[in-house]
Amino acid sequence: MEILPGIGVGVGGEAVRIGDARDAVERVTGPSDAGALARKVAYGPPTNLVVHYAPDRTVEAVAVGYGEGDEATYDGVHLTGRFLDDVLADLAARGLTSTPSDIGRDFHAGFSVFSMSSAYGADLGLTDGGDDERLVSEGVHVAPYATFAQPA
Repeated sequence: MEILPGIGVGVGGEAVRIGDARDAVERVTGPSDAGALARKVAYGPPTNLVVHYAPDRTVEAVAVGYGEGDEATYDGVHLTGRFLDDVLADLAARGLTSTPSDIGRDFHAGFSVFSMSSAYGADLGLTDGGDDERLVSEGVHVAPYATFAQPA
């Protein structure tokens, strides 16, 4: 799935966009098991999306996690399921600027790339085992950059 920085995520020729109503999202993703008033809703494979809703049931942010199903890409860069340092180097080579976060990098274009330190290169077939402790990019969060700069 191609991310649309600061806007949303492309899904099968359509998109889940910030500001979309939940009904519009579920026409693209299919229904969720989450209750109608849930603010954070996970949609399973093939999308692996986690959509954060505002109180008015419109999209505030969209996250794409690594796992079964589609992976996140941007401008030809595979963003998930790779070593985080490699992803960051590819994005920097495209001129994208970012600031550090506690789990990855927040890009001024309107997305973050992160690792929760729960996936390892050997688990993903990136190494042949051993003591490789490099972080794996496990997800991408799409929202306006100002969202990331806010205190938690």
